[in-house]
Amino acid sequence: MQAPVFEETRPSDYLLRLAASELGKSYKSLAVSELALRQGDVVVDLGCGPGADLPAFADAVGGSGQVIGVDNDPAAVRQAMERTADLPQVDIRHGDIHALDLPASSADRVHADRVLQHVADPGTALAQARRILRADGTAVFAEPDWDTLVIDYPDLATARAYTRYIADHVVRNAALGRQLARLAEQAGLRVRKVIPITAVFRDVRAADQVLGIQRVTSRAVDARYLTQDSAGRWLTYLATQSFFASATLYIVAATAS
Repeated sequence: MQAPVFEETRPSDYLLRLAASELGKSYKSLAVSELALRQGDVVVDLGCGPGADLPAFADAVGGSGQVIGVDNDPAAVRQAMERTADLPQVDIRHGDIHALDLPASSADRVHADRVLQHVADPGTALAQARRILRADGTAVFAEPDWDTLVIDYPDLATARAYTRYIADHVVRNAALGRQLARLAEQAGLRVRKVIPITAVFRDVRAADQVLGIQRVTSRAVDARYLTQDSAGRWLTYLATQSFFASATLYIVAATAS
């Protein structure tokens, strides 16, 4: 099952690398546009990770604004602090987005990017976002729907099994993309726009940087979604033949009232 085009381990800079990719820059620019950040705004980035988005937020809100990044991973918090050390308007906090240590109606903008797919209770996290958002505030969330992942392969059963394994076991809330608007409304937000972003990959290496194809395939074999033989044929084909994959991410823009 070895194929030289595939990464065998997930790189430590995965989140930063994805943010810097053409795909990342494309959908992130749309999300920032929908946030409509203004000088002096207080913006909270839920699950800020290593702080990929924080410098741009800080530039948008200026010295009179504040950017608060919250993450429950101590290593990510340290990275975010290092990344924003020269930005005095940025405040990085270790915390749980299910129970934010922030006052009600204290934020002008709330942002979360590919975070809610991994949390224990997306509805609770969205309710927290609504709680801290001011009456005229805006929240923007971006989440993929992993059931939409398709990879071109002659044996559809194998390709479907790969996607099904991801949806069943790899991502905690794999169908969150389609659920996000409903959950936001249930949390008390008014959804004003849903923007679908379909990522298309024609280069297997670029796709692998997002999908971790060989690593996930190995786990799918262990879970008996794929056989060793079918997995070997799958990886060989994807590494040597014309490649196509796509998946859809949804940006949901909402207001507090």
